[in-house]
Amino acid sequence: MGQRKHISNMDRRTIRIIVADDHQIVRQGLRILLEAEPDMEVLAEADNGRKVLKMAQELLPDVIIMDLSMPELNGIEATRQVKEQSPDTRVIILSMYATSEHVIQALKAGARGYLVKEAAGAELVKAVREVHTGRRYVSQKILDLVLECCLALSEASATVSP
Repeated sequence: MGQRKHISNMDRRTIRIIVADDHQIVRQGLRILLEAEPDMEVLAEADNGRKVLKMAQELLPDVIIMDLSMPELNGIEATRQVKEQSPDTRVIILSMYATSEHVIQALKAGARGYLVKEAAGAELVKAVREVHTGRRYVSQKILDLVLECCLALSEASATVSP
């Protein structure tokens, strides 16, 4: 008779997360959403960019969910510094801003994902899992924005070409 293999919490890979947003109610809601998942653990919450950097150094999370608008150090600069300090930590921007400028700056700073705050909770959970495995993830609204920018650039270069 074969033995059933028991998988303990130690055998399973938990995605270790820091949530960074200057609004306490948003942080608490994200914590509840993420900790409802069996493979996710919120290590800490930060209400400003400097705290995120300190926590990232101390806790070495797998993923940071980061707002763009935070006091002391904005999300783009915090992302840039996190990537310098801890290249293995992956950052997902969760913001109310959905402009090409914000998205491009965040991705150039090292963010692996970008979602708008109006996204559903299930989409954030999916994004965390995707980014944790090394892929990029952007919400549909951001994807549409990026595609529109690419088309505009393509049309602009076509009119300049001889």
